[in-house]
Amino acid sequence: MNEEWFDVVDDQDRVIGRELRAEVHRRGLLHRAVHVLVFDRKGRVFLQKRSMRKDTWPGAWDSSASGHVDSGEAYDACAVRELREELGWTPSRAPERILRIEACAETGQEFVWVYRCAGEGPFVLHPEEIERGEWFTPAAIDAAITERPDTFALSFRHLWGIVRVAER
Repeated sequence: MNEEWFDVVDDQDRVIGRELRAEVHRRGLLHRAVHVLVFDRKGRVFLQKRSMRKDTWPGAWDSSASGHVDSGEAYDACAVRELREELGWTPSRAPERILRIEACAETGQEFVWVYRCAGEGPFVLHPEEIERGEWFTPAAIDAAITERPDTFALSFRHLWGIVRVAER
């Protein structure tokens, strides 16, 4: 398996070094990630149910696509790459940045750019990453997070709350 290298960043999201994924996570170093929310024409959001093979939040619901920004990679390029790798799909237009989240415990010490894009599928889900996917209305996500928070990845719950406040 190829070892993943991440840029280590300071509290202003400036690159200060480079480390292997395992070391970044073991030491709780600040690094970068993206989350992409894919909306269909009906306003529903496609969520993925994480594979049970994932090292964090196995079997939990999460953003349409998400992942770490590789060392030397730009946030925007990562968003497109994650859609292609996880959903087997490349949008006709680049995803739109909607908000940035500071690195914190809820994000796993990741600075996160959240993106949105329009898409209808069909998607070809990466079996190592995703157990299955489903379309949800935003209201259904709100209710499910309230009723069953542990069925959602912590970083998704955190960013979803921020996205919903920003929409108001």
